[in-house]
Amino acid sequence: MYPILLCSLVAMGIIGERFWTLQRKRIVPQGLVARVWSWVKEDKLDRHRVEALRNGSPLGKILAAGLINRHCSRDVMKESIEEVGGQVVHALGRHLNMLGIIASIAPLLGLLGTVVGMIEVFATITSEGVGNASALAGGISKALFTTAAGLSVAIPSLFFYRYLRGKVAGLVVDMEQETVRMLDVLHGAREANEKNDGSENLASNGAVS
Repeated sequence: MYPILLCSLVAMGIIGERFWTLQRKRIVPQGLVARVWSWVKEDKLDRHRVEALRNGSPLGKILAAGLINRHCSRDVMKESIEEVGGQVVHALGRHLNMLGIIASIAPLLGLLGTVVGMIEVFATITSEGVGNASALAGGISKALFTTAAGLSVAIPSLFFYRYLRGKVAGLVVDMEQETVRMLDVLHGAREANEKNDGSENLASNGAVS
């Protein structure tokens, strides 16, 4: 029972911590890409703002990785974003493997307790015979109690493991969409500026000729 109780405490701690950490407003703040674009458009994106963006949220950390290389090509920005994005995704799934392990081993611990309890029951039968029915019933109930306790820990642990894994997957998709939107906005604006510069150069060359 002691290992099962320990598993239940660890599982509750992980579930509470992940629910607090994986709030959408903490991972994907609303309007963050629009704010970044306003900084870029107004030429206010300095090193301090990028650092604050990196430390503000997981999405901000990914966007900051791309903004550092915003004057490079789209492929360079995408590569830096993917590198940091892998680290962010790993951090979002932190402790979930442990929750999955608890969901797997808790029933086995309960079964082990039941087996040990049944061994004790048969040892009692060997020494005292089958005449003491109350002692046998009490021993069997104690043996089965560990299985029930193991299942009581495993079932909610498995449920929240699957739920939190799905929540992480949804947050990752949201971050990907926001990042792609930032890339499209930045490079779309850059291409427009390059076209305008090219048109002005052609016009000035024609005027000179």
